[in-house]
Amino acid sequence: MVGYTQDIDTEISARAIGRELPISPRHSVIICQHIRGWRLERAKDFLAEVIKIKAPVPDTRYGGSGHRRGKVGPGRFPEKAARSILKVLQGAEANAEYKGLSTEEMIIAHIAAHRGRSWEGRFPRARGRATPKMRETVNVEIILREVEERED
Repeated sequence: MVGYTQDIDTEISARAIGRELPISPRHSVIICQHIRGWRLERAKDFLAEVIKIKAPVPDTRYGGSGHRRGKVGPGRFPEKAARSILKVLQGAEANAEYKGLSTEEMIIAHIAAHRGRSWEGRFPRARGRATPKMRETVNVEIILREVEERED
């Protein structure tokens, strides 16, 4: 059973979890690292841009990818992982709305991607043969927290 790694204050927080998503653990980790601490709307807009291949996700952990235009450095466009994480983020937003929280004031207080189950699949080859391939899944957890506006 997969649970949350952090406890929350139920008065000002909402959460959602995506279990055994068929996405790359590597891609999901770099997305989670990048959007941690962001406001909800900014994160949703960024993930939509990644899906459209307009904004790259900086690859600061794994490297091995080419530099992108702008001031990003090495980056990737993990569309499939961004699409799945966006669905979990929208689920957390829906949970916040159901609880009566203001979604305009929400930040991503905690987001993490952990490896899920993996099993051996088959990759079809020429002449009726097949090569074994590990099918990986990811568990993504998101906790949103309502933030008080500062009066400066």
